[in-house]
Amino acid sequence: MAQQKVVLRVPTMTDDKIKQKAIEAVADIYGIDSIAADLKENKMTIIGEMDAVAIAKKLKKIGKIDIVSVGPAKEEKKEEKKEEKKEEKKEEKKEEKKEEKKEEKK
Repeated sequence: MAQQKVVLRVPTMTDDKIKQKAIEAVADIYGIDSIAADLKENKMTIIGEMDAVAIAKKLKKIGKIDIVSVGPAKEEKKEEKKEEKKEEKKEEKKEEKKEEKKEEKK
């Protein structure tokens, strides 16, 4: 199972006490790497290799929830981009070396 990013809206999360209860409820689930809760927007962001349905069930005990999004975590994309950039840099260096050799021959 790949890393997932689950964003939920919890309308009942209005103060620090309920926020702490929500974080503790979700923290019991196996495979979670990080939990972030925003009181201003009443949103929770959970990242890890876990089941989104299990998260929803745990948070329903606190109150009504809305699933905003479920998708791949962006960390994987960053790693892929870094690898692509490294390959591009290697290719550029090779081209520069070839050009320098051609100039030296002239």
